[in-house]
Amino acid sequence: MRKRAAVLCGAVVVVAGSFTALPADASTAQTPPSPTAAKLTWKGCGTTDYPTLQCASLKVPLDHDRPHGRQITLALSRVPHTAQKSQGPLLVNPGGPGGSGLSLAGFVASALPKSVASQYDVIGFDPRGVGRSRPALDCKPGYFDPVRPDSVPSTPALERANLTRAKSFAAACGRKYADLLPYINTIQTVRDMDSIRAATGARRTSYFGYSYGTYLGAVYAKLFPERVKRLVLDSIVDPTGVWYDDNISQDYAFDARHKALMAWIAKYDSTYKLGTDPARIEAKWYAMRAALAKKPAGGKVGASELEDTFLPGGYYNGYWPYLAEAFAAYVNDHDPDPLVEAYDNFAAVDASGDNGYSVYASVQCRDAAWPRDWNQWRKDNWAVHAKAPFMTWNNAWYNAPCAFWPTHHEHPISIANHKLPPVLLFQATDDAATPYQGGATVHRLLARSSFVVEQGGGNHGITLSGNACLDKYLADYLASGKVPRSGGQIDAVCPKLPDPTPLSAKAAPTSAGGSALHGMLGFHG
Repeated sequence: MRKRAAVLCGAVVVVAGSFTALPADASTAQTPPSPTAAKLTWKGCGTTDYPTLQCASLKVPLDHDRPHGRQITLALSRVPHTAQKSQGPLLVNPGGPGGSGLSLAGFVASALPKSVASQYDVIGFDPRGVGRSRPALDCKPGYFDPVRPDSVPSTPALERANLTRAKSFAAACGRKYADLLPYINTIQTVRDMDSIRAATGARRTSYFGYSYGTYLGAVYAKLFPERVKRLVLDSIVDPTGVWYDDNISQDYAFDARHKALMAWIAKYDSTYKLGTDPARIEAKWYAMRAALAKKPAGGKVGASELEDTFLPGGYYNGYWPYLAEAFAAYVNDHDPDPLVEAYDNFAAVDASGDNGYSVYASVQCRDAAWPRDWNQWRKDNWAVHAKAPFMTWNNAWYNAPCAFWPTHHEHPISIANHKLPPVLLFQATDDAATPYQGGATVHRLLARSSFVVEQGGGNHGITLSGNACLDKYLADYLASGKVPRSGGQIDAVCPKLPDPTPLSAKAAPTSAGGSALHGMLGFHG
């Protein structure tokens, strides 16, 4: 969830037609009818990573309010239960919006204790518009190709260049997908999830979501509370800020996480030789940024691409040793090659490709109101940049197409809910992508939720990542529905995992950087 605007420019196609939105206070809304159950035909996916993974497809209405109208196809994956008694489906989602969930089913089934995973049909899916689902969106191929304009609009020319890019992306989406964009949003995706439940033949479903997937889960629970068996939300979106305010909150949190990286580098001056004062190391990082704005490394990594490269370090500190090595090589040895290698390895993690970004923008721009006056964006982001310069403007341009989006917006649903069985929430105190307040807010809004906090943790997506304390609560809940209760604002606290140490040998990570889960999670959300 990385997460505005003159009058819509003439180049943007305004999508006509009616836009049916559920009321902002869904407490008065009727539960949508259960979809007609379709039959799923499962077959092996042919993947070597998860050989037991099966694949299927499911047709759903483009508009669930017109169930007999145009149909689209969702791509599904499953690791079937092997226990004698099944607990039914466990839908999983990695976030985004725009993240593919097909491989996540294999990961979750293999990472949970076998005694727990065997009780569920673990089901992943590519949400509408994503990946192998059809049609799949790709508004403007190559939109993030280097070298982009400097994200910080320090001159009128830079602001114009970045605005032109944002307007062109919104216009391209409107031209290519005028018939689809009104239906690429959270509410329609949630109703797709209920179609998946119905197709499995289950009366109720369990759900496990990360990041933006927590918002999907909370909205599903609001619309279909009687169809929820178990609900796990990890790294939780603040539903009261979707999406403009949530992105502003991210800017401050990512800046703090970037400073944590600088402090970590300072601890290892004998390795990186960048000094022992975090503030001076940070100054060297910004000096590197200024130099790259004038002369991109390898003709590829300019100032904006440098931000893209270091942004994943805010999601997962396992990337820090690789980023620190590239930083040190550029500053100390005047060697740009490791920086280019880091860009290739890590900036690509950010973009689940052009498709992922196209769905990201489509969902966020449609879900909620965004400022349509660019002067407000300018004022707000300069004010935040003054305090948190690391990624404020990078994030602003990532979301700027929403200032010019060619559809009307919906009204976010209030997720407040007292009709659910016990719900389990996980949150790290220093998470940058979904700051801590989101977890605390959802805990307050979901009456029977239990809140488990990773104290001092800064990673995004904290269960099934090696923290045995967190994973024990998760396994117990999925096995029996048991949740911790303290009677206070936090029900259980787990210590964070140790920070990484410098690399002992030269290593070139894949885009997943040694973490299968963090390679799957949808960045910016």
